[in-house]
Amino acid sequence: MTRVDFYVLDDQAEAARERFACRLVEKAFRLKHKVYLHTASAAAARRLDSLLWTFSEGSFIPHVLAAPDLDPSLADATPVQVGTGEEPGFDAAVLVNLDGVVPGFFSRFERVAEIVGGDATERTQARERFKFYRDRGYVLETHRIGSGAT
Repeated sequence: MTRVDFYVLDDQAEAARERFACRLVEKAFRLKHKVYLHTASAAAARRLDSLLWTFSEGSFIPHVLAAPDLDPSLADATPVQVGTGEEPGFDAAVLVNLDGVVPGFFSRFERVAEIVGGDATERTQARERFKFYRDRGYVLETHRIGSGAT
């Protein structure tokens, strides 16, 4: 069964969730996990695509924007994909969800990381996602992340 981790950030800065998502993706990549970073919009996916190249001076995370016309051999060879909307077309172990809702395809992943920002809207959406998973019997863990961690 899929394990779901909620990372609750103290940092209320607008980009805190995205910066923390990059750190989480980097950790999963270093552990040799394939990752799908799910966003709420194409614009958010493009922002994350850029941020993954620049968030840390010494890091390198090979990634690609997911797209219906993405070459399957490139998709299979790239450990991290960033996308929105449709179910990703590659097998990954970890889903990092930056959307405000639970993606319909979440259960195909071994682990789901839900990142909760500091503003009231994000917290309300996160409570709904938490309730969704809990009501379906998923294993849930909550991690409080201090403002210096993002």
